[in-house]
Amino acid sequence: MKLLKYCPNCGKESLHWDGEKKWSCTHCDFRLYNNVAGAVAVVIRHDDEIYFTKRNRDPKKGKLDLAGGFVDPKESAEETCKRELFEELQLDINISNLKYLGSLPNVYQYKEIDYNTIDLFYEYTVSEKFEVKLELSEISETQWIPLNTINLDDLAFDSQKRFFEDYLKSI
Repeated sequence: MKLLKYCPNCGKESLHWDGEKKWSCTHCDFRLYNNVAGAVAVVIRHDDEIYFTKRNRDPKKGKLDLAGGFVDPKESAEETCKRELFEELQLDINISNLKYLGSLPNVYQYKEIDYNTIDLFYEYTVSEKFEVKLELSEISETQWIPLNTINLDDLAFDSQKRFFEDYLKSI
């Protein structure tokens, strides 16, 4: 992980990383916590198929991903699902149809910083398959994948691999 060196409070090169979640200044006793960030991942399901996106940026460019993203301040996880599905897929969902499935810890590595996340998994069932017209920013393509052909090695994030190991056994 890229370490911060300079204290944002006193400006001295005296910031120390504890190796887990906190920077502290040895000069002025300032503390900066790297707390866990909330993120959502939505399993969009139609019968026995899941709708995956393919990442168009790092981290994990080219790998399969579930639609979702980070929770914004003052936003519920369910509101995040609604916002992210609309931003990424132009899919306007009814929050009451989301089914919470569970959570797993993850590490999101971005520009040499490790962000510890708690990934909240939801399922959203659709009655018909759909396709979206993508603006190629975060996503390079989308695809419906049958449950019995999901290759865990193709998934971008460890939390999603662990999630699908259990999810596929429960079906």
